[in-house]
Amino acid sequence: MIVVIAPEDDIKNEISILHQIFEEGLEYYHLRKPSKNYEEHTNYLNQIDKKYHNRIIVHYFHELINDFNLRGIHFQEQKRQDALENGREYFLNLNMKGKTMSSSFHEPEVLEACDIEFDYHLLSPIFSSISKKGYEGRGFDVSTIDKTIVGMGGINEDTIEATLKLGFKGIGVLGGIWNTEKPVESFKNIKSYYEERRLYNL
Repeated sequence: MIVVIAPEDDIKNEISILHQIFEEGLEYYHLRKPSKNYEEHTNYLNQIDKKYHNRIIVHYFHELINDFNLRGIHFQEQKRQDALENGREYFLNLNMKGKTMSSSFHEPEVLEACDIEFDYHLLSPIFSSISKKGYEGRGFDVSTIDKTIVGMGGINEDTIEATLKLGFKGIGVLGGIWNTEKPVESFKNIKSYYEERRLYNL
């Protein structure tokens, strides 16, 4: 699986570029906009063609899942600890039927020990981040962990093969797409190379 994380700050022609990336086959788009409030999240989603809403996972304002036909919700590490590890009351007012639930981790041991059943897990940083300077890669090997783990941090065409060899079931991309001059072409190249290498590593 390929997960694309939204650029933290809006970029020029972002919605148009995103539509093109969806057209090229993106299935998991993580809407992570920490500076946007609820209304701004709503406005952002309303700019996206409804036919793509079921490919979007929200990091903030999980209640958006009640108003839009989204794919699911994502818990960042602190949110997971605050909301989920203290009980299931969090979901009482969320319509989670048929939706995905994922979470971020930064230590393989914590991920492996987590008893919450997430559909998939984001683990970072695998390699030194493209979008966050000074975020050094740690080369985690997850081949012995029986969970669906998506590797993040420094993912581009040059690191896909190494990521798969470390046991990851998917890749998460941010800077490898949004920090390039041609994000759509970058996604197409990453998708093509990922699919080729995944078959090779089966």
